[in-house]
Amino acid sequence: MSDYENGTPTTSAYQATREHLEGEQYRWVITGVAGFIGSNLLQSLLELGQRVIGVDNFLTGHRHNLDQVRDLVGAGAWRCFELIEGDVRDLTICRQACDRADYVLHQAALGSVGRSIDDPLLCNDINVTGQLNMLEAARHAGVRRVVYAASSASYGDHPGLPKQEQHIGSALSPYALSKHVNELYAGVYARCFGMETIGLRYFNVFGPRQDPNGAYAAVIPQWIAAMIGKRQLLINGDGENSRDFCYVANAVQANLLAALAAEPEAVNQVYNIALNMRTSLNELYLLLHELLVERHPHLRDYQPQYAPFRAGDVRHSQADIGKAVRLLGYAPTHDLRRGLRQALRWYQQQR
Repeated sequence: MSDYENGTPTTSAYQATREHLEGEQYRWVITGVAGFIGSNLLQSLLELGQRVIGVDNFLTGHRHNLDQVRDLVGAGAWRCFELIEGDVRDLTICRQACDRADYVLHQAALGSVGRSIDDPLLCNDINVTGQLNMLEAARHAGVRRVVYAASSASYGDHPGLPKQEQHIGSALSPYALSKHVNELYAGVYARCFGMETIGLRYFNVFGPRQDPNGAYAAVIPQWIAAMIGKRQLLINGDGENSRDFCYVANAVQANLLAALAAEPEAVNQVYNIALNMRTSLNELYLLLHELLVERHPHLRDYQPQYAPFRAGDVRHSQADIGKAVRLLGYAPTHDLRRGLRQALRWYQQQR
C-alpha cells in the first residue's frame, strides 16, 4: 500500500491505504466492537465504505458506543454493519463471525492489570482462549489476515528504554502473561498453518469512548472525569511512573496499515504502537490541568492526592516505533497534547 525508498515511506502509507479502501470493499470482523478501540475502528471502517461484522458480549463494551458510531456515520453506512452479540470464548460465535470474512481485527480482551490480578482465571479465559478461538475460526474460514491487540505489558520487568520488540522480560501480572501468550499462539498458527497475523503492542491508548467509570478505568478518562466533576484525583505512587500515551487515531491507523500491508517482511510480526515519548503521571496531571482550567475555573487551586504504588505496574514505559515506521509506514498523526485536546472535547460534550 505504500512506496519505500531506503526503508523510509516516500508517500503516506496511511493515505494510500485509505484511498484503496474507498475504492474496494472488504468484509471485516471486529471483536470487542462496542469497546473503546473497537468502536473507533468500526467508525473508521464504515466511513470508508467497508462491511463490518462486530462481536461483543458487553462485559466491558457499551451499547451507547455503538449508538454514537451510528449517529456519526449515518444510516447508509450503518447498514453495512452487523452485530453478533456473543462471546469470543464461544467457538461457534467466532466461526459465525469469520464466515466469508477478509480481515479480522481482534480487540476483545479483559484489558486491565488490576482486574487480572483480582480474577486471573477470567483473564486467561477471555484473553487466551478467546484469541485461540478466533485464530482457529479464521483459519478454517480462510481469512486473509488476523490483526490482534497485543500490549506493552508484555515487556514486563525488562529495564531497557525505549522498548524494542525483540527484548521482553518476565510478566508482572496475569494480564501481561496472557498478552504474551497471544503473540506465541499467533506465531504458532503462522508457522503450522501458514496464517498471516500481526500483533500491535498498544501503549496506553486513550481517546473518545474510553470509559471513565469503574475501579479499573484507565488513567486519562478517570482523571478527566474526576477533575471536571470536582472529585478527588489519585496518583498511584510518587507520580514519576511514566508512560507512552497514544491517541486512539494512531491505533486505528496502525490496524488498517497492518491489515493491508503488502510487504512480505511486514507480516507475522509484532509492532509497538505509540509515540516514542515518555510522560510521567505528574507531567500528565499538569498538562490536563492546563488544558482544563480555562473552561473550569474551580480547578485553579485543585491538587491531586497520592496513593500507594499499584501492584503489577511497571515503573517506566516508552516505545521504539522504528519497526512500525519502517515496515508498516506508521506515522502518528496525534501527539499527546493534540490527542488530549480531542479527547477533552469529547468528554466535555458527554457531560
